[in-house]
Amino acid sequence: MATPEKLLVLYTGGTIGMQMSADGLAPASGFEARMLTQQASENTSELPQWSFRELLPLIDSANMNPGHWLALREEIVTAVETHGHDAVLVLHGTDTLAYSAAALSFLLLGLDVPVVLTGAMQPAGVAGGDAWPNLFGAMRALHRGVTPGVHLYFNGQLLHGARCSKLRSDAFDAFQVLPRQRQAEHVAISALIDYRQARERVNLAVLPLHPAVQAGHLSALLDSGVKGVLLECYGSGTGPAGDAELMAVLRDAHARGVVLAAISQCAQGHVQFGVYAAGSRLAEVGLVSCGGMTREAALGKLFALLGAGLTQTEVEHWLARDLCGEMSD
Repeated sequence: MATPEKLLVLYTGGTIGMQMSADGLAPASGFEARMLTQQASENTSELPQWSFRELLPLIDSANMNPGHWLALREEIVTAVETHGHDAVLVLHGTDTLAYSAAALSFLLLGLDVPVVLTGAMQPAGVAGGDAWPNLFGAMRALHRGVTPGVHLYFNGQLLHGARCSKLRSDAFDAFQVLPRQRQAEHVAISALIDYRQARERVNLAVLPLHPAVQAGHLSALLDSGVKGVLLECYGSGTGPAGDAELMAVLRDAHARGVVLAAISQCAQGHVQFGVYAAGSRLAEVGLVSCGGMTREAALGKLFALLGAGLTQTEVEHWLARDLCGEMSD
């Protein structure tokens, strides 16, 4: 937890650096100069030395996709292993900030430096806004010392990168750690899944279960060639187990090698299949429990594991185990 001596600030776009265009707020270059101007009015003794890089093209984070996750991973690993940076601060839009923090938590397993993501609900320069407090607050936290791993800094709080979600769009305290049960076995990181392992982009989908869901909906999703499906189940991991056609679709998909992961739709829920018979039936057709993981964490973890080229059995093994604190307190 030493003070970084060579911090990289990696700017991806997002509200924090947006400026007004003819179509409304849009990502803008030139943010390094704005940071330097603002830093002149900050207490520089509380800030680490830093350098700046833009990840082009700059984007509104609503356009973030798994390809961007891989690009971020590559930039961060290169910054650390090739250029000697000992910490990275990622400036990112808030819409998908929790998704990227979660994905990087698994794409950077074992990387022995702190990586902090932050953004803002209002652009830098807005009077009373949160952009500069979040950015320089994150830098001060790094200066004081942050443990290796991926974190999200927002509204004065340093949050676990694989535990938080965006819960508000109308206030500065937009991100919170959901109070979910985390009791999975914590295991050592295998070389098969650490940050050195090359990753490929994989086709994934998320499907919330609801009373109107039909077997045909799921079949159409599976026909798109997905390698993994994250099913958002009811309560402690139940679903329409009485729908024989839908259950047959799930069973057939699992037999073809598709990974079927399950989380709870409840903000304070976790999957525990054996509580109800309906949950047990889902486990029998191949669903694997992601315990108390959030949607963001489960999706990022599934992406990182499948992207490493693991088999269905291997992915299911690692999904059910805690790798970076996403499933244990």
